[in-house]
Amino acid sequence: MEETDREAVATAVQRVAGMLQRPDQLDKVEQYRRREARKKASVEARLKAAIQSQLDGVRTGLSQLHNALGDVKDIQRSLGDVSKDWRQSINTIENLKDVKDAVVQHSQLAAAVENLKNIFSVPEIVQEAHGLIEQAELLQAHRKLMDLECSRDDLMYEQYRMDVKNTHDMNLIRNYFGEVQNLSEELAKQLWMVLQRSLLTVRRDPTMVVSVVRIIEREEKIDRRMLDRKKQTGFIPPGRPKKWKEKMFEVLEGTVSTRIEGSQSDTRESDKMWLVRLLEITRKYVQDDLIVIKNLMIQCFPPNYDILNKFFTLYHKALSVRIEELASEDLEANEIVSLLTWVLNTYKSAEMMGHPELTTEMDVDSMGPLLPKEVVDQLLSKYIQIFTSNITGWLRKALETDKKDWKKDTEPEADQDGYYQTTLPAIVFQMFEQNLQVAAQIDEIFKQEVLRLCLKQMTSFLIRYREEAIAYKEDHMRDRQHPQCYVQYMIAIINNCQTFKESISSLKKKYSKTEFDENDAAIDSTLDSVAKDGCVYLLDEVFMDLEQHLNELMTRKWLTGSNAVDTICVTIEDYFNDFAKIKKPYNKEMTFEAHRRVVIEYIKAVMQKRIAFKNPDERKEGAERMIKEAEQFKFLFRKLSAGLGEDTDRLCDTIVALAEVFKLTDPTLLYLEVSTLVSKYPDIREDHVLALLAVRGDANREMKQMIIETLNQNKPLSTVNVQPVFRDIVVPTMTVNKLLK
Repeated sequence: MEETDREAVATAVQRVAGMLQRPDQLDKVEQYRRREARKKASVEARLKAAIQSQLDGVRTGLSQLHNALGDVKDIQRSLGDVSKDWRQSINTIENLKDVKDAVVQHSQLAAAVENLKNIFSVPEIVQEAHGLIEQAELLQAHRKLMDLECSRDDLMYEQYRMDVKNTHDMNLIRNYFGEVQNLSEELAKQLWMVLQRSLLTVRRDPTMVVSVVRIIEREEKIDRRMLDRKKQTGFIPPGRPKKWKEKMFEVLEGTVSTRIEGSQSDTRESDKMWLVRLLEITRKYVQDDLIVIKNLMIQCFPPNYDILNKFFTLYHKALSVRIEELASEDLEANEIVSLLTWVLNTYKSAEMMGHPELTTEMDVDSMGPLLPKEVVDQLLSKYIQIFTSNITGWLRKALETDKKDWKKDTEPEADQDGYYQTTLPAIVFQMFEQNLQVAAQIDEIFKQEVLRLCLKQMTSFLIRYREEAIAYKEDHMRDRQHPQCYVQYMIAIINNCQTFKESISSLKKKYSKTEFDENDAAIDSTLDSVAKDGCVYLLDEVFMDLEQHLNELMTRKWLTGSNAVDTICVTIEDYFNDFAKIKKPYNKEMTFEAHRRVVIEYIKAVMQKRIAFKNPDERKEGAERMIKEAEQFKFLFRKLSAGLGEDTDRLCDTIVALAEVFKLTDPTLLYLEVSTLVSKYPDIREDHVLALLAVRGDANREMKQMIIETLNQNKPLSTVNVQPVFRDIVVPTMTVNKLLK
């Protein structure tokens, strides 16, 4: 306390010192004193109020503790009185056992009296109930059944209460009411029979279905009541719980399964379209049944049964089982497609589960897949295997048929534009089109897979097509008289290549989402090879006929007057009357190749040194003849290439350029002329120049050697854009020394 007082005094001194720091504050000492007095009085008042409140609370608590002590003493006295009364009543309770037994016996007798009428007339009531069942009066029959079961159950319950271990009396009651169980089973059979035919019954007499549902509902209520009593007493009547509601759905499930399984009437042996017919019948049955359920049967069941969704589930489950059974069979390719199309498209479409009358009550998308994904994948894989095998056989057969046509004595058919063709492209792409249309019915991914497979098979097929075209040409070469229409059918083979290209492009445009496929390059390359080979074979045919006339070129006979070039031009033009029926772009390639080969053969005749001019007059005459014949070739190929955009002059100008070398009269200028020739045609070789000089006939060894050495020193660079002419021309074997002589 002393320390507290000292702290209070010190605090007060500090406050006073703070108040009286300036002289003018001394005038306010009285004012400060009154203010502090008020504060002191206020603090003392608050302290008194707080202490008074604490004292009141303590006083109240002491009073409540005193009252509680009195209550505890009263309770203690009451418990003593109760204990005393309980000990006195034990003997009294034991003396009331006889009364308890009498009460139980009275309860049994009361139950017996209450059910006396039913007890004495069990056979008659059972007989009446059987009659009502036969008359389809199911509700009345069930009422009698319930009365009998109620009487039996009450009696057995009372017996159970009196003596649980008395099985003799329990069996006596059960045996007496034995026919009741048989009656219950017979009624159940009748109910299940009605439910099995419910889709028909609900159209003719929906009240019958309603009666069945009401009976089942009654039995469900009795089951619940009996189960509740079992929890309380441990007693359950015989045959309970019946679980007729559960059994009802089992019967409906069996009915739906039978309905689905019984729709098949045909087999593959009796009808190749058996699966299509089966799926269509199933679709119609299911759709009609669900519409009947939605419009009629749903009104016969309580809302809590959710009968429409239940039937949706039952039909979905039954269909899934049936479809899996069908999928496990050894199906053919068209059957696999029919099944998958039905499963993936038809099933949830407006033609079946997605029917407008059904979608208002049921979300078809909420149903799971009809077939597991792995089963679908297995079917697709099996289809691809079968399709691959089939298409290989189809293409082989189509090619064999086309090969037979190649040997006919009649010309092939022409299209609307007059181009020769065979039926092979149409047959092949009709097969592809049909299978792609079928694949498109399944889904987009599968369609793309089938398209890739078609293109892959097309690649292999075209290789065989090329081999057969080569064999066709070789057979003809062994006997050029057969087949008679070799040229026309080879033209058709060439045209087929372009038709194949157009058909593939059309097919991809229609069925593919991608512009390019891994097989495109191989297909185009093979088709171009077949077409170009065909063009070469046709030109081989032409030049075999021209061989004799080509051999006359640059000979003495040619120089003195020969119609070889006239004959060559006429023959080529005659052949090109048929070649005009070659489609673009191969007709242009054909014309260009014919033009190139004519010029090459002409140059070969020069390089073979069949003639050596003896004097300037012969050189002049030979050169002028070469220039004239070059003009003949120009005229011919301008005519043949009209509208094709081909430059026909350059190749023929090569002959003119060679003629200029022969035409030159001043040998001293020969080097310049040869240099000009070499600059125009960089692919010309040394042996070509020496052969030209040998044909000219007036160049001595020194001149030849000088020209060759000078050309080698000033050899021009080859021009990439200039098409080579001399590269493939071989000069007959002869040493350079001999050529230089």
